[in-house]
Amino acid sequence: QVQLVESGGGLVQAGGSLRLSCAASGRTVSSHAMGWFRQAPGKEREFVADINWSGRSTYYADSVKGRFAISRDNAKNTVYLRMNSLKPEDTAVYYCAVNLRYGSNSVRDYEYDYWGQGTQVTVSS
Repeated sequence: QVQLVESGGGLVQAGGSLRLSCAASGRTVSSHAMGWFRQAPGKEREFVADINWSGRSTYYADSVKGRFAISRDNAKNTVYLRMNSLKPEDTAVYYCAVNLRYGSNSVRDYEYDYWGQGTQVTVSS
């Protein structure tokens, strides 16, 4: 059992930045890949980024590549998502998740095993 709690969301103007955090508890996630997904109203949940166990390998959706950066601190059992140059279309609830079965490059939400409750990111024009 893994509990994940996202934080760091909020309201920001276009072009601004936010850093999201996802703190895991219940068990260590240091040996597992972690991912970020997002879901906007009326849209399906979509992949944003993931990171392998060591933090040395990352993968991004084309829509955020070059603007977002995923990282992790295994000593803190925490994963981060730094979001720069935010656009209104980035507005969504952002979720973190742990992948117990695949090491990296998992873009499908059903491949993840535990999910946080999400944190709202709103980007104004």
